[in-house]
Amino acid sequence: MKMKNFLVSGIAGGLVDFLLGWLLYGVLFKDLYPQGENMNLVLIFLGCMTFGLFVSYIFTRWAGITNLTKGLTTGGIIGLFTSLSMNFFMYATMTLNIENMAIDVVLSTILAACVGTTVAFVNGKMK
Repeated sequence: MKMKNFLVSGIAGGLVDFLLGWLLYGVLFKDLYPQGENMNLVLIFLGCMTFGLFVSYIFTRWAGITNLTKGLTTGGIIGLFTSLSMNFFMYATMTLNIENMAIDVVLSTILAACVGTTVAFVNGKMK
């Protein structure tokens, strides 16, 4: 694995996750998860960076994904499974809201597909 590719594409993917997440969750669907005074943007940013690096690790270490279409579909699949898992655990401890859960799964899948596309694009450019 090329460490430079892993880091650069992971950081780019994390930035896309953070900015697109702000647009989707902070602007367009802000009622889905109301923002309170306890919101910590540093932790949200670190979570986005972690996800970008996670996708980058899979793409650079195991899959060698540099194609945009493959990055989009693989990122979307990763997002689908991780968001389903997270939502199942989250709603296990709170009142189930199927509509919010479905919206979150769709948004998370879209976010992860965009992260996957970004990571694949950057990896392809750094070959």
